[in-house]
Amino acid sequence: MTGKKTKSAGPRSAARLAAVQALYQLAASEEPNVKTTIAEFTAHRLGAEVDGEQFVDADATLFADVTAGGWERREEWDALITPCLSRDWVIGRLELIVLAIFRAGSYELAARPDVPTAVVINEYLDVAHAFYERTETSFVNGVLDKLARTLRS
Repeated sequence: MTGKKTKSAGPRSAARLAAVQALYQLAASEEPNVKTTIAEFTAHRLGAEVDGEQFVDADATLFADVTAGGWERREEWDALITPCLSRDWVIGRLELIVLAIFRAGSYELAARPDVPTAVVINEYLDVAHAFYERTETSFVNGVLDKLARTLRS
């Protein structure tokens, strides 16, 4: 037991977590292919049983949308993320999972006006909590808040 509190995720939350994982996989890959990655996740990971634990069946449409939008427009997102970082930080210094969270969040903030800003930020903070402790999640919160002010103003 890690001592972290967990909560039951709904299909949309599960889709966002899976999208961040897919974006991480794409960023770490030597030959990334977003269509193949989406197909593999949809066929083998969304709602799958892993190590005896059944995962929530994710919203496949949202997963594919956020993954494709986060990856295909990554240069645009990276250009928006960079000014939101502290002076001594550069995008290349970010851990890939944090970068994946920022890319997914940027996409939703820009392309999904039907999703309230607070929901986008809270959903990706929940994703960050799945991987990190308080210091890192505070950093994620600050950057997502700045991105929201840029993308939703």
